[in-house]
Amino acid sequence: MAPPPARPAAEPQRIGLVLLPGFSLAALAGVVEVLQAANELLDTAAYEPVPLSPLGHGVAAGSGVLVAARPLGDAPALLAALVISDGPVPGAGHLPDAAPLLAWLVAQAAAGRVLGGVGSGAAWLAEAGLLRGHRATVHWPQIAPLAQRHADVVVSRRRVEIDRQRLSAAGQQAGRDLLITWLAQRHGAALAPALAAQLGLARPPAADEDQQPPPAALFDGAAAAGLAGKAGGTGSAKLAEALALMQANLAEPLPTEEVARLVGVSRRQLERLFRQHLDALPSRWYLALRLQHARNLLRQTHQSVLQVGLGCGFASGPHFSNAYRAHFGRTPRDERSARVVAWQRGTSAAPVVDAPHTTRATTK
Repeated sequence: MAPPPARPAAEPQRIGLVLLPGFSLAALAGVVEVLQAANELLDTAAYEPVPLSPLGHGVAAGSGVLVAARPLGDAPALLAALVISDGPVPGAGHLPDAAPLLAWLVAQAAAGRVLGGVGSGAAWLAEAGLLRGHRATVHWPQIAPLAQRHADVVVSRRRVEIDRQRLSAAGQQAGRDLLITWLAQRHGAALAPALAAQLGLARPPAADEDQQPPPAALFDGAAAAGLAGKAGGTGSAKLAEALALMQANLAEPLPTEEVARLVGVSRRQLERLFRQHLDALPSRWYLALRLQHARNLLRQTHQSVLQVGLGCGFASGPHFSNAYRAHFGRTPRDERSARVVAWQRGTSAAPVVDAPHTTRATTK
């Protein structure tokens, strides 16, 4: 009796990687490495990365390395497409002609594709009108320009955002973390720690981590980020000084008047700078910094909850607990317990919605 015919191998699901000139080679490598690791763990060629170019030919990375890529018009049927860009948001002359890319993205969205961006890639989805009402993130120098250009997008400071069919990540290795998180959603939470181990990571990425730009760098580059037109270089420098002071004094927070005095402006001027650039009062931004530091300590150290609270400038355990719950939606003990359970199970804890500019917690 003849053996049954061999079943043909399933076609891989293709992920389009749209490379824009000057893209980060590290960001591309991070995405491709996760797809390769997933194929090894799933024991099948489940995913195939497909480099694509809106210019119709190979694309030069920021390092000068030329990467071969197909024209957009030759793209095969895709499961998802990620725009990988390390340049400014659209409108700054980054592409000689952006219309073909935008039209292609709209067509992909109409076909039901998952769409995303790495670095400043999500800004191109916003330009195509595909992020209205969605949360999205970009590399920190592009956060303010994106928010100014697209008020209909909920621009986040997080490293990774997944909102329905839209994915986004900040620069460099955040793209790797985005792919780990997304694939774990598709194949089950247990895939995240397996991917992390396969890639030599100590733990899976946390979906709710904020980007941590150097305070001075955030506004030293104000002109490039499109902020200098509002407050001028001097104002941006003052704001950078204020942010650096806050970052250096998390355990013993300074009153707003003292921060203003130390940077050489009035309290009203300081509040105006924070509203213009960060859409927050200085006291609320300072509180968010302290609470984010507290969250990192709860996750990464064995300090008691009270030690963490006192070390982040809160006068008592109840004061710390109330402020933490108002900001993150859970108490510090819940945070610590969730991380312990997640570690025991080998999975990451569920993401928590973070709205730093609307926190109702009181300051010290």
